[in-house]
Amino acid sequence: QVDPRVTMKFSGPLESQRLSLLLETAISREAQMWKAHVPKIQPNQDVAISPKQRDEVIQWLAKLKYQFHLYPETLALAISLLDRFLAAVKARPKYLTCIAISCFFLAAKTIEEDERIPVLKVLARDSFCGCSPAEIRRMERIILDKLNWDLHMATPLDFLHIFHAVAVSNRPQLLTVLPKLSPSQHVAALTKQLRHCMACYQLLQFKGSMLALAIVSLELEKLLPDWLALIIELLQKAQMDSSQLIHCRELVAHHLSTLQSSLLPNPVYVYSPLQHTLVTCNRGAFQCQPSSVPGPGISKDNGRPAPSGCKQASAKRKVEEMEVDDFYDGIKRLYNEEAAPEVVALESVGPVCGADVSRQEGSVSPCPPLQPVSVM
Repeated sequence: QVDPRVTMKFSGPLESQRLSLLLETAISREAQMWKAHVPKIQPNQDVAISPKQRDEVIQWLAKLKYQFHLYPETLALAISLLDRFLAAVKARPKYLTCIAISCFFLAAKTIEEDERIPVLKVLARDSFCGCSPAEIRRMERIILDKLNWDLHMATPLDFLHIFHAVAVSNRPQLLTVLPKLSPSQHVAALTKQLRHCMACYQLLQFKGSMLALAIVSLELEKLLPDWLALIIELLQKAQMDSSQLIHCRELVAHHLSTLQSSLLPNPVYVYSPLQHTLVTCNRGAFQCQPSSVPGPGISKDNGRPAPSGCKQASAKRKVEEMEVDDFYDGIKRLYNEEAAPEVVALESVGPVCGADVSRQEGSVSPCPPLQPVSVM
């Protein structure tokens, strides 16, 4: 099978033919193997695997993927094998961890090079799965028997690669509108979104091809003005229902929005050790909060000066003041602002708090803008 990322090296009709063949083959394999499986909430959690337990074990497998430095394709295949097995067998929750680690090991032996496949003894020990190597081997045999020894299935990540390659092939201008990302970095960002969606049981009602196309369509909608025409072409090639795609897009957009809202934006912190704690500053605005831990000369009782009987030596205060001066001197040297008037002294941090720095006359934030980090 040809990797769709390799076909990006070719141009013209040859590339389109290869991508069309890849898509047809993947759609055919998916039609043969996919079976709708949505775990149901049971009153007795000891009888059947709950949706929450299924999502939690997939998040655990995602951590193992990073721990053992495996490919994203390995994780995608492991999740697909797990869902495929759970759709065929009514397993109890106490066996879920053993089933998951066995699917993970089977996927690694299918996708990874021989030198990258974890040793079973090491995998069982370092994953803290609670299973012995012998138990994993027995579970592997059960999984293989139930899946008819056929592990080569089209995963949602395979469709994501194909759809992205088709989009770049049909719309070359997409490469120019990417936000400072190469095509591989763009695919990596979409892969991260797909991984989060695969850990959501509500999206199990859709095929992997539908899930991948929904993610691609949401991304193209932000980048291309004629994105809808391209999505219609992909719908026709994949022989999908447009109404299902609309429903899948809505659920994916909602899931990704809740995921992004739970993540804090890149903050800038200002440290005032005498009177304030670490303060989050977003978009150039400083917001000071009183410290719950009293600083030198400050008591916990409403911030009043500490009694004279407090054991704080003057020599210790001098050392702390020297450390503070060194801290700010280091910041000024870092940004080459030794004599810059914008650098605020330690004593004047208080009045600036709560004001928008961008609105100060002739003053700008000395901190450079933070850039997003792409996870490969």
